[in-house]
Amino acid sequence: MSHTPVAAPDTPVAATRSRSTPAPPRAGVVPLGIFCILVTALLGIIVHSDAAQPPFQGLDERWLGWMGGPHDGLYAATAAVLDWFGGPLGVVVPVGLLIFLIMRKRRWSVFYLLATYLGGGMLVVQVLKYLVDRPRPENPMVRVDHGSFPSGHAAGAAMLVVMIGALLIPMAHRRAWWTGGVLFTLAMMWSRTWLHAHWLSDTVAGAAAGAGTALLSWWVFRHKLAREG
Repeated sequence: MSHTPVAAPDTPVAATRSRSTPAPPRAGVVPLGIFCILVTALLGIIVHSDAAQPPFQGLDERWLGWMGGPHDGLYAATAAVLDWFGGPLGVVVPVGLLIFLIMRKRRWSVFYLLATYLGGGMLVVQVLKYLVDRPRPENPMVRVDHGSFPSGHAAGAAMLVVMIGALLIPMAHRRAWWTGGVLFTLAMMWSRTWLHAHWLSDTVAGAAAGAGTALLSWWVFRHKLAREG
């Protein structure tokens, strides 16, 4: 009499581990990443054709007018924190994440982080700034560098959300993480326009560039990252 082998149920340790291990990206990551990059590219081409007066300049100026309220109190504090987070001192978070990954000996996670951060933040954003060369709004309330398009702060926020989601957040908690990450990125976009450091379209292009770069890079490294997980 033959017996059909029965698969043993997952042990509590294995089940807990499967729930706490970051899962690989889903197939939709690729089209979403490509869409984000195309949004940035299209906006860049349009602005480059007439940096001073692109077709949506009227909408940008209208939005900037809405951002002209009293710049004090809670709004000022929130914008100041976000400006700090996305500025030079904001590298504390990526550097801290890098050190954590090195200590955990997650070599491919380190490569993913560096490739995304340097490729997306330094290469894509800075090259676009010099190629498009869009003037910033008048009288920005914080120190700014050359070129308004795209927003480096918005790009960094979206990029960081995707990278942390890819490297540290388990599948069971990803939906909540993405929701919070979108709100955080929108807050960063708001702060850049509220401080008159960027036009609204600059922040849209920046967030799309950061998210798109991180998503496509995640797909490229997906097999290596899964083995480490």
